[in-house]
Amino acid sequence: MSLDATDKKILAALQRDGRMSNAELSEQVNLSPSACHRRVQRLEADGYIRNYVALLDARKMNVPTTVFVEITLQGQAEELLDAFEKSVARIPDVLECHLMAGTADYILKVVAENTEDFARIHRQYLSRLPGVAQMQSSFALRTVFKTTALPV
Repeated sequence: MSLDATDKKILAALQRDGRMSNAELSEQVNLSPSACHRRVQRLEADGYIRNYVALLDARKMNVPTTVFVEITLQGQAEELLDAFEKSVARIPDVLECHLMAGTADYILKVVAENTEDFARIHRQYLSRLPGVAQMQSSFALRTVFKTTALPV
């Protein structure tokens, strides 16, 4: 299924506010409520909309520190990659894990209360990940901008 201009308007609006009512959404995209509802259901069924979530404030949740961790593994064997990925997925403080092309094999996005808390995460979890040859951590000084919205 390809997206038309109205589908894209719906997706953009829902990325801004996923809790808006169908009536509000239909008004924003100039559709009747029933037609809008059918389109949203189709976008959900076709997998364009995967889920609806609440975005929490990291400061209020007491994890204002963001650390990007570059990890180089000892090798590239499929078993090693699988073991690493399964282990890292179980770390509650890791928000993202990306397999990379370039100097590092993986980049992790980790949240922590502060540097001491990151040291705990490093000792308790990161240092025990299988197959790690090298690890480099970079602390974000401030977030210039952040979005979860994909371009539509």
